[in-house]
Amino acid sequence: MYRGGGGGWYVCMESDDVRNWQGVWAVILGGLFGAMAADGQETPAEIRGVPSRQARAEIVWTRVLCKQPGRYIGWPTVCARANGELLAVFSGDRDGHVCPFGKVQMVRSADGGATWSPAVNIGNTPLDDRDAGLVELSGGDLVASWFTSLAYTASIRDRAKLKPGSPRFYWWLHDEKIPAQTKRDGLGYFTIRSSDGGKNWEAPVRTPGTAPHGPIVLKDGRLLYVGITYSGHFGIFSGAANEVSVAESRDGARSWRRIGAIPLPAGEKPGDFHEPHAVETADGRLVAQIRYHGKGQGAAVRLWQSESADGGQTWQPARPTELAGLPPHLLRLRSGKLVSVYGRRFGAFGEYACISDDHGRTWDTANEIKLAGHFNSDLGYPASAELSDGSILTVYYQAENKGEMTGLMGTLWRVTK
Repeated sequence: MYRGGGGGWYVCMESDDVRNWQGVWAVILGGLFGAMAADGQETPAEIRGVPSRQARAEIVWTRVLCKQPGRYIGWPTVCARANGELLAVFSGDRDGHVCPFGKVQMVRSADGGATWSPAVNIGNTPLDDRDAGLVELSGGDLVASWFTSLAYTASIRDRAKLKPGSPRFYWWLHDEKIPAQTKRDGLGYFTIRSSDGGKNWEAPVRTPGTAPHGPIVLKDGRLLYVGITYSGHFGIFSGAANEVSVAESRDGARSWRRIGAIPLPAGEKPGDFHEPHAVETADGRLVAQIRYHGKGQGAAVRLWQSESADGGQTWQPARPTELAGLPPHLLRLRSGKLVSVYGRRFGAFGEYACISDDHGRTWDTANEIKLAGHFNSDLGYPASAELSDGSILTVYYQAENKGEMTGLMGTLWRVTK
């Protein structure tokens, strides 16, 4: 077991020092089935509530990557490095979905996701640190992203209603210790850099917008960040427009500048668009998908999409897709196919994927892939990385068992056609 700086006990998949026996048999059996599948032997017919063999995919295994008993994990991103190492970042050591104690944490795997290191903090401000993204630059440097929040203060404003000893009472005690200047200066959207594989990190740099999975690296070497910017968001962006913003960095995330925005159809409210992600296609275009919460018929659960043909300077107006879920993460496979993954918090809960064979122009929704089922709606934010053997690791957050806090989960799968 590893005890983090926030006082929580962390258990990561197959660590040598695991002593928390709750769920150990589930971990052992999951690892056994995963090993069998990886060796080409018989795969169980169903894994985590979904068929292992589907029209366009095979599910190899689903397992816990990191669990922090009594603590909450959310909003992860995975990065496959050029040296074969896998890194996953997330907001961990939390009381719950909203609290003051979120930290940007990272775990590592050197064996294709079979085992993972204990979690370490890479971003830990006095505020709530949320929605971690991670990319590797061409030279091996890493760039992580996140944003800070004071959303928890909405539930502690009335001191008289806070019962001593309750979680919110301690939130209030924590909040009282944060200087007003720290609250003002510490709020925002940030990236940090590491030149030694994530052991040490440079000072945070502000970004024009924010998105759960952060920026992407383009083939011309630029970093492109499709995010959300709100006027007065956190009280620090005076003069900023409500928009799906597009920013770039030409110096490896040492600085950022806004280069444009994704236009929205007439009558749509910018505040209904959230948490975008983008990908560069094999034919040189950019495709961005966006979480949407408008009031149209069924639109509140569908992703919207926009494309750019000039490196992100201009974009087509966003339009709805048939992909039902939120929010998106886009990945281009070495084959040129695109994969979009998203969580579904309605109907059949779980993590889903869909494939585009034509660089994002259309999506094969008739053969949507279900990666993992779940028993409630507190889930999602999946992100994917293609491994050296062509398999895909998708990480996301959800509870392993009923009655537990959410953990970092992963599904290894393959596109079969």
